[in-house]
Amino acid sequence: MKPLEFTNFEDFKKIKGQQLPVGDWYTITQQMIDDFANATLDKQWIHIDEKRAEKESPFKATIAHGFMSVAMISKLLEASFSIKSIKMGLNYGLNKVRFPNPVPVNSQLRMITVVKEIKEMPHNGIKVTFSCTIAIKGQEKPACVAEFLAAFFQ
Repeated sequence: MKPLEFTNFEDFKKIKGQQLPVGDWYTITQQMIDDFANATLDKQWIHIDEKRAEKESPFKATIAHGFMSVAMISKLLEASFSIKSIKMGLNYGLNKVRFPNPVPVNSQLRMITVVKEIKEMPHNGIKVTFSCTIAIKGQEKPACVAEFLAAFFQ
């Protein structure tokens, strides 16, 4: 689905309480999992040892780190909307993060997002709370459910 495009914050505020467009599916590769393991130094065998995971894991494959799902929220939001007047955006925080389902290598993810709250901030900014559900293609339970907070400035 095509991302929504907003001119400025006043235009964006009209979407409060509504769902943003759902992006395309995004494949999680072993290279991405390995890169995340290297960046975070979380090198548990369940993430990086494909042969051992095939033999010993109940999932029969490596799985992505739970925090990798959270780290992808910013990228997945890009597929949902843009605000032309934004000069800068910052990750502000997370609330109520859960990982109900593992993400096996080569799974496809996409995010369902609702704009939950928008508050004014100093320096011509807004703080937006997004209700995010990262779905796994073919799975009933999502990979991640979280409230994601972002600060945008124009």
